[in-house]
Amino acid sequence: MSIQNENILADQRLVKAVLNGDRNAFGLIIKQTEGLVAQITFKMISSPGDRKDIAQDVFLKVFKNLPGFKFKSKLSTWIGQIAYNTCLHYIEKKKLVLSDNFGKDGELPADHISEDLQNGTEEILFNKELAGILHLEIERLKPLYKMLISLYHQEDLSYAEIAEITSLPEGTVKNYIFRARKALKENIQLKYKRNEL
Repeated sequence: MSIQNENILADQRLVKAVLNGDRNAFGLIIKQTEGLVAQITFKMISSPGDRKDIAQDVFLKVFKNLPGFKFKSKLSTWIGQIAYNTCLHYIEKKKLVLSDNFGKDGELPADHISEDLQNGTEEILFNKELAGILHLEIERLKPLYKMLISLYHQEDLSYAEIAEITSLPEGTVKNYIFRARKALKENIQLKYKRNEL
């Protein structure tokens, strides 16, 4: 039996258990997909207070619409679609623009730096600094680009899965991820000289 078939069977058992009143099964669905939902909402929505409300709304919608789930995709992909559409609805309702979201210019927290220096781990400090720079620059991308980069690189979703979640053509997803990477590279090269890295 292929992994895909095993995943479908596992999804079917989980959904059936929820529909039969097993609250623990729905808790398991939340646990398995909360990272995906967080990646989508945190990258598309800038307000921390609204993110939590939207994530809760997503799981309410999942619970309400679970009887209509047809297993044409993975359960996690379907939940990703709900999260993406819920975020889009929020953005349209608030009349927000999917534009650059500039955060604070920040550095690594001082406690991390001092801890690393005390341990004499200059390499760890250097890697944390690079990770901090990358994270900061990802946060400055357009919300859609942030979300796509996160789904691809952090959630390890395929182009096809992301296309299914966003209802964008797969070629468009590839193009946007390419553009996001290019923008990241250019922003990092522009702001940070090589000898500073």
